[in-house]
Amino acid sequence: MHLYFFRNPESKASLLWHLFLFALTLCISWLSAPATLPPLALPAIAVLYTLSHYWITWRRYRKLRQLSHDIDNMLHCQIPIRFEKYKEGELSILESELSKMTLRLSEQAQALAQDKQLLADSMADISHQIRSPLTSSNLILSLLADPALPPERRQKLLQELTQLLSRIDWLVEALLKMSKMDAGTACLQHTPVAVDELIRRAHEPLEIPMELRCQTLAVHAQTEHAQFLGDLSWSTEAILNILKNCMEHTPPEGCIQVTYLENTIFTEIIIEDNGTGFDKEDLPHLFERFYKGKNASGQSVGIGLALARMIISQQNGTLKAENRMEGGAKFTIKFYK
Repeated sequence: MHLYFFRNPESKASLLWHLFLFALTLCISWLSAPATLPPLALPAIAVLYTLSHYWITWRRYRKLRQLSHDIDNMLHCQIPIRFEKYKEGELSILESELSKMTLRLSEQAQALAQDKQLLADSMADISHQIRSPLTSSNLILSLLADPALPPERRQKLLQELTQLLSRIDWLVEALLKMSKMDAGTACLQHTPVAVDELIRRAHEPLEIPMELRCQTLAVHAQTEHAQFLGDLSWSTEAILNILKNCMEHTPPEGCIQVTYLENTIFTEIIIEDNGTGFDKEDLPHLFERFYKGKNASGQSVGIGLALARMIISQQNGTLKAENRMEGGAKFTIKFYK
């Protein structure tokens, strides 16, 4: 018989009780001659032995039934289990494992409730963000249907319609990318990414808008051939969103500076502008979805920086935003080795 069996208090009590009955039987047999021993004495002792065995077993199953009832209350009525009333032994090992299981189930239930609420909020925000440009597009289309509309006015409305459609296209694409990140279906590569190539690709879509604003991009490489392990396409999307944010908040003829370096611990990319910077109240919420700061432009939907941080975090990186001492915004990106 294994020694751990006697760690159970019920086993100890059962053993002591049976030893007592055994000793009692020996005493009766020794004190009483077989001829004078009542004929029903030994059967009575056997019945007493059997009853005591089932009484101990009944107590054990009563505790198991109570534990099952407590678990049922926790799962269906959210009543916490008071595990302190269970003592040492095999039942304590069982209740310990059950406590871990019930705690895990409770955490999963809370996570599912939070996910449902987040999904509902996200759907409401998405519908709101898409409804606004769609409403404006329908209004422009109704105006364009007027045959007496002057050519100059028609050309201007067509430009506005093109901008609205581009905004809807970008919004839907960004939301799909965020959904992939949330669902864990985005397959990010783990290959060497050259930082100079990354900056060049991210700047290409913004060359014309920055040129129209008379803005310049200055790149400073403190480490030659700096690189990190990640996904070039997704990283380009993240840097593009940060550069776009800087462009929208930088005045005409302003300058956006990108500085990068590599050391034995991480690869760092710093993006700065000389714009308006961030309001102190906005800093803790910059990377929240659909959050628009006080200095946000009218075209902002508040998902660019959130998507950028998600992409960078998926590649063992960090993204930090702060105000420059000289004025303007500063984004610090670190990809750790």
